Amino acid sequence: MEEFAALLDALVYTTSRNRKLALIADYLRTAPDPCRGWAMAALTESLDFAAVKSSTIKALMMERVDPLLWQLSRDFVGDTAETASLLWPEPETQAPQPPLTLSEVVERLSALTRASAPKELPALLDRLDVKGRFALIKLATGGMRIGVSARLAKTGFALAFGVAVEEVEEYWHALQPPYPELFAWAAGGPAPDLAGKARFRPFMLAHPLEDGEVDLKDYAAEWKWDGIRVQLVRAGEETRVYSRSGDDISATFPELLDKLPFDAVLDGELLVRGCAQGGEAGGAASFNALQQRLGRKTVSAKMLREYPAFVRLYDVLLAEGRDWRESPWELRRATLESLMARLPASHFDLSQIVEAEDFAHLAAIRETARDEAIEGLMLKHRMSPYVAGRKAALWYKWKRDPLLIDCVLMYAQRGSGKRSSFYSDYTFGCWSGEPEAGGELLPVGKAYSGFTDAELKQLDRHVRQHTVARFGPVREVERRLVFEVAFDSVHTSKRHKSGLAMRFPRIHRIRWDKPAHEADRIENLRALIRD
Repeated sequence: MEEFAALLDALVYTTSRNRKLALIADYLRTAPDPCRGWAMAALTESLDFAAVKSSTIKALMMERVDPLLWQLSRDFVGDTAETASLLWPEPETQAPQPPLTLSEVVERLSALTRASAPKELPALLDRLDVKGRFALIKLATGGMRIGVSARLAKTGFALAFGVAVEEVEEYWHALQPPYPELFAWAAGGPAPDLAGKARFRPFMLAHPLEDGEVDLKDYAAEWKWDGIRVQLVRAGEETRVYSRSGDDISATFPELLDKLPFDAVLDGELLVRGCAQGGEAGGAASFNALQQRLGRKTVSAKMLREYPAFVRLYDVLLAEGRDWRESPWELRRATLESLMARLPASHFDLSQIVEAEDFAHLAAIRETARDEAIEGLMLKHRMSPYVAGRKAALWYKWKRDPLLIDCVLMYAQRGSGKRSSFYSDYTFGCWSGEPEAGGELLPVGKAYSGFTDAELKQLDRHVRQHTVARFGPVREVERRLVFEVAFDSVHTSKRHKSGLAMRFPRIHRIRWDKPAHEADRIENLRALIRD
């Protein structure tokens, strides 16, 4: 436990991505099994101790320190684990005991109930120093919030053992903590046996289409639909739905789980029917309609009826025992088309190819598209395999509205007037360079409009729960939440580190589903300058 606590402490005080990766890799190479597996589960937020919540820690603290002192300290610090670890009173006397291991702590936390937690947690906290208490509370309550994403932790794992992060993700989602099979494979052993498991495969992603045209003899065009990218997987009589980050969202869309009649891995866009919003029956509704379904742990019959979900298919990765990912797009597309007759039209359709005589014709088609659910166009090289991540010259995304860009929330400040108690003013940035190669976020704009009162409450809660530093009235937050930002124009500016300034930026929508590393690059924004 001491080594894990030291790792968390170092990660909290490290802003360098490369240094964070090195810390994680060093720990994973030297820590024993199964402690390092539990550490990876904690860093990727794959553990859940239902008996311990933040309210449990608060109740323990209110019994031990002045309640007003606790409230003021917690509000100032902004983090329950940090506040409690510092304020926890040291035991007056205690018989010597052997150091706690991370595995022992996980075992003890797993055995707690809501009734026993208030009695047994103090004994654990008494055996630890400040760093140890901080680590234990973070572990117990979930949500590390130490500036380490699941992707960063997996990249650290890949660095530790000299394997590809895409290979790590091939196995990760099908295994359970503390991942003994994964560590054995990374050390040179056999690959985990995942036959019959409905597991996630990494998505293929697209580069933004920048200056210049593509030859439509080499590329096929199809609409870029405005939903959420999903992967539908059936294996061993089990069907799962995964988001683009590999999160299992099957419980949120239960109507899809018995509709795939054969073993397959299919890539598509999850949408809701247009009839939900009074639109044309059978068509796709706007993203706002889909948002009614996102993030729900339970889905009512009314919600299923009013916002029926379906998947507009893009690609096939596997089907009935064959892996199609190395095959060219043209062959995968033909295979997908041949499968459509076996899929229920109530829950699946096919993303149509956009036919155009040349690139200029395609641009005209794109400009005249008025469907609310269309975000733009995708251009896919006809000979491209399906490869994990974003590879140059294979797939391009060409958004219909060039003045929309994905940014990452960096800082927040309280508003004024009726918003004075909410963090409602948001500074966001784009990546300068590739985030996985040491790129940094540079601020490109600030916005305080474009969201509803309900979304404001969600954002305020997110800021408070993910604060990593304070600068007077400004909170720096973990770089994990993506905003799709709308703006009128962008201009060069000497006042900003990015060299850019947006005109009238506003939050177009909150991309709770999108990983931060997939936000746009500074180059994408600079390309929109019309000065």
